[in-house]
This record gives sequence, structure tokens and C-alpha cells, in this order.
Amino acid sequence: MEERRVLDREPKYCLDNGVVGDSWRMFRIMGEFVEGFDSMSAIDVPAVTIYGSARTPVDHPWYAMTENIAAKLVKSGYGVITGGGPGIMEAANKGAYEAGGVSVGLNIALPHEQAPNPYATMSIQFKYFFVRKVMFMKYSMAFICMPGGFGSLDELFESLTLIQTQRIKPFPIILVGSTFWGGLIDWMKDQFVANGTISENDLDLINIIDDADEIVDFLKRRVVL
Repeated sequence: MEERRVLDREPKYCLDNGVVGDSWRMFRIMGEFVEGFDSMSAIDVPAVTIYGSARTPVDHPWYAMTENIAAKLVKSGYGVITGGGPGIMEAANKGAYEAGGVSVGLNIALPHEQAPNPYATMSIQFKYFFVRKVMFMKYSMAFICMPGGFGSLDELFESLTLIQTQRIKPFPIILVGSTFWGGLIDWMKDQFVANGTISENDLDLINIIDDADEIVDFLKRRVVL
């Protein structure tokens, strides 16, 4: 009961919380890791993370595309993991759920935009972004990045960094939407590669594919069931 009262008094900026000490925060973080590992280890199919904008409306072509990709993945034997919220995440969970497959939502507690969608067959709530990102990295066989914002870029560049620095085993990273992502790739070539901050072959870690069937075929060649 005292724990609940303490948590209710937590301020908006969780790492600036002065109500509880760092020792209590450490146990909260450990608890999130334990719950995440215990729950995610029960997934018995290769899973693909799909992420993108929480602000994508239901009637947007990106939503329909995401739903279609998720359904095709499930029908091909894969599970789907998302951030558990609205927009692209909802579309992916919906496609997987309605296709009768594994549909996981790793929801994050935010002051806006992030209410859990109703299409996850497994839903886990997180307070800390970094704990949630560990779950994405550990339990995903591939990342599919739909058009998104800062959060999508964060997940994209963290995965690229961990693969580039050999901290994790390489896995497929697919960007969907060549028109949306093309400018970013061109900028990385013009700035990163041209100035030597990355190697030209580092860009080989990124695959841009716009067709749902091509995405599934690509993963079948790269992710063994």
C-alpha cells in the first residue's frame, strides 16, 4: 500500500523523481526486467518488431500497409511485437491478432499518445524506455520500421549502433516507405559516409522494401523458422 502511495506521487519526469531514492528506482527497474524476461521468454515463434508513428490515423495508407504486413508475417509463421500503442503499433497488432497469431504489445507509460491498443494477445507495461528497448532487441529476429518520428529514429539508430559495434548479433532491418526514408538515407551518404563518420558498407545494414510480399520473402530468406 505504501508502495502505491509513493508511485502515485511520482513526478512527470521519472529520472528526476525526488520522492523516492535511487535504491528504490533500481528495484523498480529490476522488476521491469524480470517481468519482461519472464513474459517474453514464453513466445514460441520467431518474432518481428514493427514500429512507427503513434500518430498515424486509421484511414492512412501507412496504417493499412502495416496491418497487411503483420497479417502476412503471421501467416508465414512469425509473431509480431510492437510498442503496444496507437497508430502504426495498433495496425501491426491488429493485423497479427486478426490473422490469429502472436501479437505482443510492449507499452510505455507516457503522459499522452500511448494508451494500450486492444489487439495485443500479450501486453506488458513499462515505465522506462531503455528496459523496453532491451526487450525489443532480445526477442526480435528482425525490425520493420514504418514511417515514424523521434521514437522510431531512436529505435532504428540504436539497433544500427548495436549491430555496427558488434554488441548484438546482426538481424534484418527493413525501412518501409522509400519516399519517406529516402531523404534520410541520402543525407547519411552525403554526410556520414562523405565525412568518414561511418563506413559505406555500414549502410548495407539497412534494407528499404516497399512491398509487403517482398518484405516477407526477404525475411524468410534471412530469418529461419
